[in-house]
Amino acid sequence: MAYFSGQGRELLDRAAERGAERVLTHLGLENGHAARDIRELRDLLEAWRDARRTAWRTTVKVITTGILAALLVGAAIKLKLMGGPQ
Repeated sequence: MAYFSGQGRELLDRAAERGAERVLTHLGLENGHAARDIRELRDLLEAWRDARRTAWRTTVKVITTGILAALLVGAAIKLKLMGGPQ
């Protein structure tokens, strides 16, 4: 593996910087606010993941509560605790 020094290193650094600038321009992040934009995108993605997790948890809780309520009503009817025909 060759190590660069002096002019070679400067040339490599400039090429890397120009490549990074081109990528940012291609992504529409060239206006100097790229770090803020990426932070906001990450925050938005994290909020989406939290919302999705919460939706699944809520769905599971609703289904579980419904099943337990149905079991309780069924047991009450079976034990004639409800005012049904006797």
